[in-house]
Formats: sequence, structure tokens, C-alpha cells
Amino acid sequence: MKLDIIGKRKIFFGISIVALVLVLIITIVVGPKLDIQFKGGSIATYTYTGDITPDEFGKTVESFLGQDVTVQKQENSVTGQTSMVVSLTSNQNLTTETQTGLLEELQTTYADNEIEASDINNVDPVMGMEFFKKCIVAVVFASVIMIVYIGFRFRKIGGASAGVVSVIALIHDVLIAYGVFVLLGFTINDNFIAVVLTILGYSINDTIVIYDRIRENKRYYGNKMELGELVNMSINQCLRRTVTTSLTTVMALICICVVAVMMNVSSILSFAVPMMVGVISGLYSSVFLSGSLWTLWQEKKAAKATKA
Repeated sequence: MKLDIIGKRKIFFGISIVALVLVLIITIVVGPKLDIQFKGGSIATYTYTGDITPDEFGKTVESFLGQDVTVQKQENSVTGQTSMVVSLTSNQNLTTETQTGLLEELQTTYADNEIEASDINNVDPVMGMEFFKKCIVAVVFASVIMIVYIGFRFRKIGGASAGVVSVIALIHDVLIAYGVFVLLGFTINDNFIAVVLTILGYSINDTIVIYDRIRENKRYYGNKMELGELVNMSINQCLRRTVTTSLTTVMALICICVVAVMMNVSSILSFAVPMMVGVISGLYSSVFLSGSLWTLWQEKKAAKATKA
């Protein structure tokens, strides 16, 4: 059974447009949750004895400070000392007076738990933004290199257009992953950058495989077959391999998500879930978008040449 991907490309284009509009709406309504390294704030670590849950500890801190905080429980594997790490994003750092008052409040509330402040750091958002800018530069540079590489490798089938279309598909995948981060309330942090860079490398691989098949079929059939028919045949020939590879990766990521939920490791979950969606989006863009967009580009180019 062969899918008529090129013939129904308007449907697939429409699905992608709707998905990107939803990402825009989610961004406007929900808004991204920036990590402390990008927004600035403070990180305070408190050691304690006995049993305290992060939720009740966080409520005490929030009640005193009057703002939302994130609390994570940590345990030193060597000493066995447990601690609570409190992170709060704010344009103003914790003053000495506030730190002292908060410690006194915690010691009063948890009088039997011997709470002590072991480390308090104020985070400057400048370093995080510099890191973010460098990552953006890296992504742009990688995109340019991809266009040049694909343009050279597939020069016999209009490689420059294939490269540009590939980057457009990658941007589509990155935006979908970003939408997942915002929708699920995951913090935009190092994990987001890691997901973006991984998707760039993963998704482009499937697209190149399809382009390679198009080039081989073009060499074999020449002008005996319409371009749309040739591209559609090429995509279908790669479909099983592409779907199998992506599903295998998704299954592995699902296992990681299950373990992360069982172990309550949110940092892994905030990477695995968006990455899983990114892999699915990469499969979709490689199969249903890249070839169709490239075919549309070539058809428009041929039409202009005919008119001229």
C-alpha cells in the first residue's frame, strides 16, 4: 500500500500550520517558564534531619517570601546528609536580611529538624543569556552548514532548495518541541537546548535518506516519471525504514519516561517527553513535509522557467 503523500500535501501542510498556530496560542496564553539561569534569582540549600516533604517545605518558604519557589530534595551519597534546594526566579536577589529571616522562620516551623543554611547563591541572568545566545548562534551556524552540505551533495536535483526546505522542516520540529515545553510547564533550561540540538541532528538524517532515494530514482528514471510521482515513490520506499527507526527511539524514550516518573526525576522527564514528541514531529516533517515542500518549490521553479 502506497501513500499518496504528494497528492494530499495540502492536508499535511494544513496540519502543520494548525500545530504551529496552537504553539503560538499556548505561548501567548500559558507563556514559557524560564529557568533561573536565564531569568536570574537565588538558589538556597538547607540541610536538615528527620522527615520533611518538599511540598510542605516549599509552602513555608513561599508563605514567607510571598512568591513561588521550586524545591528539590537531595541526599549526599557519601555522608547521607539530606537537604532541600530552594530556587526562586526574581529580578531582585535575596538580601542578607531576607536570608536571615527565612532561616529563622524555617527553624521555628521545623524546630525538631535542625535546619541550617549550607549554601545561598544569587544567580545573575547575564551568564545564562550569554549561553542562550551562543546556542542560538550555534543553531543558525549548523543550519547554514546543512544548507551548504545538502546543496552540494544533492546538486544534481536542485540541492540548494532541498537544503532550505530541510531547515524549514527542522524549525517546524523545534517549534513543536518548544510548544511541549510550554504546555507541560517544563522550564526552559539546559534540557531545552539539548533537545533542540538533538532534534536538529536526528531529524535531518531521515530527510537526507529520502533525498538520497529521490536522487537515485531520478538518475534511474530520468524524465520518464512526473516529479511528484517520483518523489512520492521515493518517500514510500523509505517509509518502513524511517518509521521503524523513529518508533524504536520513541519506545526507548517511553521507557526512560516511565523510570523517571517512578524515580521522581523531573530533570530527565523534561528532556525525554519533549524529545519523544520531537522525534515524532521529525518523522512527520521528513515524510510529509520535506519532500512535498521541495516538490512544490521545483514545480514553481519549472512554471516560471516555462513562462520566461
